[in-house]
Order: sequence, then structure tokens, then C-alpha cells
Amino acid sequence: MKKTSRLSSKGQVTIPREIRVALHLEPGDLVAYEVKDDKAILRRAEPFDAAYHSAVSETLEEWGSVDDDKAFRDL
Repeated sequence: MKKTSRLSSKGQVTIPREIRVALHLEPGDLVAYEVKDDKAILRRAEPFDAAYHSAVSETLEEWGSVDDDKAFRDL
């Protein structure tokens, strides 16, 4: 299914009804985005996803230095 939406000046889009129905999205639901190459993937995020992401992201900030990037570049 292919649908389009127009981006507003605030960077907002409306998810078409057919997509909301297909993903079982309701008002207040969380959505997750993933970018692969030149495509964005939209999916329904479960509350656990958001809580997990928040918890994990706080623990990973210490690994974001230039030195860390150099050390782990070849892994």
C-alpha cells in the first residue's frame, strides 16, 4: 500500500487512515521511525519499546566520544 502526506511548516504529517488502520494506530499511540538508506520505516511502538529505548539510551551516552568511535571503528 502506498500513500502520501504533505509535510507541514512545523515538520508534521498526517498518517493516512489506511495506514493507521493497517498498523492498528489509535490517538495517543507511539510510533517508531527507522531510516535505512533513503527510506523511512514507520511502525507502531509498544510502550515497552519506548521505555526500553529511554533506559538504554541513558546508559550509552558515555560511549559516544571521538576516542570511542576510533576504538570501535573496526569491530
